[in-house]
Amino acid sequence: MTVPNDPNQQPGGTPPPSPPPAAAPSPGYQPTESYSTPQGFPAAPPVQPEYGYGQVSAPPGMYVDQASGLALPNGTQLAPVGRRIGAWFLSIGLVIVTLVIGYLIWGIILWGRGQTPALKVLKMRVWRPADQQPASFGVMALREILGRLVDGIVSPITPVVSFVMMLAGKEHKTLHDVVASTVVLHDPNNVIPGA
Repeated sequence: MTVPNDPNQQPGGTPPPSPPPAAAPSPGYQPTESYSTPQGFPAAPPVQPEYGYGQVSAPPGMYVDQASGLALPNGTQLAPVGRRIGAWFLSIGLVIVTLVIGYLIWGIILWGRGQTPALKVLKMRVWRPADQQPASFGVMALREILGRLVDGIVSPITPVVSFVMMLAGKEHKTLHDVVASTVVLHDPNNVIPGA
């Protein structure tokens, strides 16, 4: 007997076909829950969050910055665009006052802490989101030498492109930040070790 307007029956009174069997899980996979789509087909389990770019949660002592989606240390924030611009102008002044050579020596000393002289004065740090650590000496050398070459010498248009990227990007990255995979954080209370 068929019931009129029964959504579980097809025309002619036959029941709907059963969904195909689920594919065998890969070795070592132990699902704890069953996930399925509205049509009854198996669905992929939700992706587990990871730390670094695009994460959903942060490890202890860190928080997720809502604007960028990055895990940052508690007590810090992405350096605002105005502070980044201020650091650029300050670095010009410091280069003049220290007669260039003093700035270079001071800068090389600070690279091991993930800073430049202007960033040090303005309480900012260069941070590697992928490592969740301040930039190392090697990363800072890459950022400040190769990154600055790409940023300013490759073409007369690259400084403009770099500036627009910093203004428009959610992580406020310039070209030299992209080269080194870094962001700049404002760390007013020196919560990041080694500041």
